[in-house]
Amino acid sequence: MADGSSPTVRRRELGYLLRKLRTDRGLSVEEVTERLLFSATKISRLETGRVGASRRDIRDLLNLYDVTDPAERERLETLAREGKQRAWWQTYDLPYAPYVGLEAEAAAILDYNSDVVTGLMQTEAYARAMFQVAEPPLDEATIEQRVEARLKRRDLLTRENGPLLHFIMDEAALHRPVGGPVVMKAELARIVEVASMPKVAFQLIPLDIGAHPAMDSTFVIIEFDEPEVNDVVYVEGLVGNIYLESTTEVERYKQIFSRLQVIAPSPEESIARVTRLAEAY
Repeated sequence: MADGSSPTVRRRELGYLLRKLRTDRGLSVEEVTERLLFSATKISRLETGRVGASRRDIRDLLNLYDVTDPAERERLETLAREGKQRAWWQTYDLPYAPYVGLEAEAAAILDYNSDVVTGLMQTEAYARAMFQVAEPPLDEATIEQRVEARLKRRDLLTRENGPLLHFIMDEAALHRPVGGPVVMKAELARIVEVASMPKVAFQLIPLDIGAHPAMDSTFVIIEFDEPEVNDVVYVEGLVGNIYLESTTEVERYKQIFSRLQVIAPSPEESIARVTRLAEAY
């Protein structure tokens, strides 16, 4: 698929509409499974966008839900078809591929990192140094593949229809010399470069702020324009990657991000601080 069009988002949009059709018709998941001989797991995965829908799946569901309007049927069939297409990131076998799919079609991305530089701001050398210490260890071919994918993701920063991006970072991440002083000096210069881009806002939380609400967390809030696609919070950690979608959970993280915006100095002051830190390397 072309950049900016994501099968991940198309599947989520389709799932929302299928769930709405089912509930509007007053049908339970169990009733659908009985009539179509689908498993409850299959219905759940279709309605949450975790799997793509085949042409037969869509035909059978639309017939069951008595969808007769040709335009509506065509819309849902198109979403199903686009949800089955292959995107560029799927060739890289990334453990966080669903996140890249969501990121690709976001309207806005609110990114907070407490311990490392966020992926979209990383230089090639910084990214490679991070992958080289992964656990379990990655072989050289996989490291190069992951680095290539990370660099390709940076196209989002300059894409004409790309999202608005707001990065907030804890200063502690910039004092850890990932890859050594030379790599870090270049990395800080890259942060300043990205922070100056038109669709980017950047704030740095200084060490002398002390405690703040997100010290022990790293998260990304992904917002969408489409009403059929819910906003998502992505939390990455050693135990795995977590996607939070409930309104309560998403709003809680948005409130935390808003507090961080108030705590952190302005973008201008933050960029100046990064520039001063770079001189130490």
